[in-house]
Amino acid sequence: KSRFAPRADMLKITLYSPPECHLSEPLLEQLLPLIEGRAEIEIVDVEQSVALERRYGLKIPVLVADDVELSTYPLDRSRVERYLETPAR
Repeated sequence: KSRFAPRADMLKITLYSPPECHLSEPLLEQLLPLIEGRAEIEIVDVEQSVALERRYGLKIPVLVADDVELSTYPLDRSRVERYLETPAR
């Protein structure tokens, strides 16, 4: 697991991805400027959990927030924006 910009008061978005995924890198490049100062990202290695591999399978990389899938690759910017603009959960 790794985190960027961790703060307790920020929204949290989780990226489920295998290590060195060629699709995760461009997704993160687009995502990070979008969430800067608004949310933190946690990267979870799906290869460390059979349950996660089964759940997300071929959809990885997958962005999840509050148990809702926000995006796979390519990044669904509008859906992520809507999540970020939603009032506090």
